[in-house]
Amino acid sequence: MVAILSLSACSGSKEQSKPPAPQVGFVVAKPSAVPLTVTLGGRTVAVETSEVRPQVTGVIRARLFTEGAYVRQGQPLFQIDPSLYRAAVNQAQANLQSAQANAEAVSARASRYKPLAEMEAVSRQDYSDALAQSRQGQASVAQTRAALDTARINLRFTTVPAPISGRIGRSLFTSGALVSANQVDALAVIQRTDEMFVDMQQSSADLVALRRALASGGASPGSASVRLTLEDGSAYPQAGTVQFSEVTVNEATGTVTLRARFPNPEGLLLPGMFVQASFAQSVETNAFLVPQNAVSRDVNGDAVIYVVGAQNKAERRTVIAPRTVGGDWVVSKGLKPGDRIITQASSSLKNGMDVRPVPASTPQKIEVRKPGAGKAGSGQGNGG
Repeated sequence: MVAILSLSACSGSKEQSKPPAPQVGFVVAKPSAVPLTVTLGGRTVAVETSEVRPQVTGVIRARLFTEGAYVRQGQPLFQIDPSLYRAAVNQAQANLQSAQANAEAVSARASRYKPLAEMEAVSRQDYSDALAQSRQGQASVAQTRAALDTARINLRFTTVPAPISGRIGRSLFTSGALVSANQVDALAVIQRTDEMFVDMQQSSADLVALRRALASGGASPGSASVRLTLEDGSAYPQAGTVQFSEVTVNEATGTVTLRARFPNPEGLLLPGMFVQASFAQSVETNAFLVPQNAVSRDVNGDAVIYVVGAQNKAERRTVIAPRTVGGDWVVSKGLKPGDRIITQASSSLKNGMDVRPVPASTPQKIEVRKPGAGKAGSGQGNGG
């Protein structure tokens, strides 16, 4: 009898000494649409660039603009010596008057010959020759009139206008320089900068993966809105939009050029600046956002989480978590809707361990024993 009581007392003490299952906080896995934001380096490019070039040969008489100023389309920029071209206009006018006088004379002769030819007072051959000369005179008038138009155009070209509106750079030729219509160098360059392009480079492999995801339904097209980070790290206040992507891959770099357009009302963006462009290129439709404290990495670098499994046991899972959004990891594989992800007290867990799951927002209770409580209990037992 004494032995039986002793065994029962020992088993009771073992059950009391077994530690209780730890309380863990969890969140329920819910699929959500997570934007895939990419950040690409790029260069700013003016939306319009025009080289100012002469269309006639001559000596520059004057420069009519201020370097670096804003010029408007059609504004005179350079004046080329017009003397030879003005003389060509005068000569073409004189040729036209001569041709018109000759045309009137031969036309009058043909008119006089017509009734005479009908009366056979002159031969029909003479009338035909007079009629042909009249038509030749009219053609000569048309030719000399065209020559006059050409001379006037060349005279107008001696004033070199701005082909577009925009900011003009430095003048590459000064007064007294001889310029020609076939020269290689431009007189100046005008750039329109009230709007700017940003040309970004993206790996062709990333674009192929994106197109496959879009085709399979795992992702949907993202927003076309783009944000810029400038060279000094500050954010550009104006948002831009993606315009298009190139249809060919650069063989040297293996990248594809994407172009975005930005308003530039204050002129903060200048052509050639290096910037960082960020935009949501696609949206993952069935991803899970998991708090970062719930995800750890094993020795192989794989992402690991614990979920509450059957019979409230901790279950270790390897998941795919390629990136973060804010304070969460984006888990694309390894979870299903309704999984209870352990986010609190997960650092000391082992696979298969018993746990007491509670929602992550539940405060944990910590029992604190009063000093001497155990001794008082044992004294009463002995006394009994």
